[in-house]
Amino acid sequence: MENFTPWSALAGGVLLGLSAALLLVFTSKIAGISGIIGGLLTPRKNDLSWRVAFLIGMILSFLMVAPFGLSLPDSLSFPPMNNSIQSILLIAIAGLFVGFGTRLGNGCTSGHGIIGIGRFSKRSIVATFTFIVSAMLVVYLRKFFGAL
Repeated sequence: MENFTPWSALAGGVLLGLSAALLLVFTSKIAGISGIIGGLLTPRKNDLSWRVAFLIGMILSFLMVAPFGLSLPDSLSFPPMNNSIQSILLIAIAGLFVGFGTRLGNGCTSGHGIIGIGRFSKRSIVATFTFIVSAMLVVYLRKFFGAL
């Protein structure tokens, strides 16, 4: 958390919103990452190139900002510091739960929070509210009962 500044968070939010808006305006496509990846797994005709380009752009964007010292904190780096088989298995299981949750919720947190709310989707507003309340509850329970 020592690298957090409100300005970098604001700049990141502006860039996310701008890229999502540009994709929607120019292609009528929604920039929800789970939907983009889902479309790669079940491709339709003339629908693959923009998805691949979007993902390549996401990956390359990290390389573009890295020279400015904007990198992931060690706690978010992969592979984890303790890259034992047990921790990698735990990450894989967590990824499956995330994938199941995005399917169940018809999108991921970023898709609902950035794109859905920007489009005034009632479903996304309810989903984002649920994400935030759930996160607050987990933080409260962890602080009250200690590390779970």
